[in-house]
Amino acid sequence: MIKHALFPDPTFVSLGDVQLEVFEAGRENRGNPIVLCHGWPEHAYSWRHQMPALAAAGYHVIVPNQRGYGTSSRPLRVEAYDIAHLTGDLAALLDHFGYDAATFVGHDWGANVVWSMALLHPDRVTRIINLALPYQPRTPVPWIDFMEAVFGPDNYFVHFNRQPGVADAVLDENTGRFLRNLFRKNLPAATVEPGMMMINLAMATAPLGDPVMTEADLAVFIASFEATGFTASINWYRNMDRNWHILEDVDPIVRQPSLMIHGTQDMIPPSDSLSDFVPNVEVRTLDCGHWIQQEKPEETTGAILGWLAAGQAT
Repeated sequence: MIKHALFPDPTFVSLGDVQLEVFEAGRENRGNPIVLCHGWPEHAYSWRHQMPALAAAGYHVIVPNQRGYGTSSRPLRVEAYDIAHLTGDLAALLDHFGYDAATFVGHDWGANVVWSMALLHPDRVTRIINLALPYQPRTPVPWIDFMEAVFGPDNYFVHFNRQPGVADAVLDENTGRFLRNLFRKNLPAATVEPGMMMINLAMATAPLGDPVMTEADLAVFIASFEATGFTASINWYRNMDRNWHILEDVDPIVRQPSLMIHGTQDMIPPSDSLSDFVPNVEVRTLDCGHWIQQEKPEETTGAILGWLAAGQAT
């Protein structure tokens, strides 16, 4: 059980065949929902800095551990983690709380889910704020085939798919070392090249860069993955080609007002085509790496609240 002065106790929400562990703030702000979606390999706790400020600003803040994470359900079938299921969980979560639509915020894989939420359930999304991962247009061939052709077979996206179970075992055996090395600022270039990045980080023995968070905060992530293992969360990657097919006949344009926040030191570059697919988007950058809302909590919260307030004023 997480105990932190800024973080609430969870509730458990049954959504058909899965149960999600959900953290809330600002329940009294009924009618103004905002849903925060974490990335990989993270936890709802990654939004601990933003939740109190959003609640104070009048939002009902809903932060799930998505399927495969924390004490939320971890279905055994790989296909249970495709984008239809992940976005379906969020739509069902709105139903549970009695909301027709909400503002959605995502980081990393959570951003991918939020972009897809706007495509698959557009009427449930009023505004979008995404961090780190810009909109990813469908490639000419399925995504893993495309990435293998560009980056080679050792790219961790490709490796997760082509050699199922191998990386899972390495990360499970080295959970603390892997997460302690991953959640760093300014990682040396040799560790973040698009090859065996995750296994490299799991095996590295020397400290890499400055820590993103305190040991007490990191302990929340370590304890969670020590309890669950990594397979369920990696199964999100193992559905990328399936997702490519699911989105084949879907209108690819995101029409909701959107804010895209990049870290200038992130290995994920900004998208040159973002405005082609998200025409109503504003882009901001912060001087940080990939773990934006944890590396720059005050600046991230300020950017989010400022953008939301500006939208309400127009």
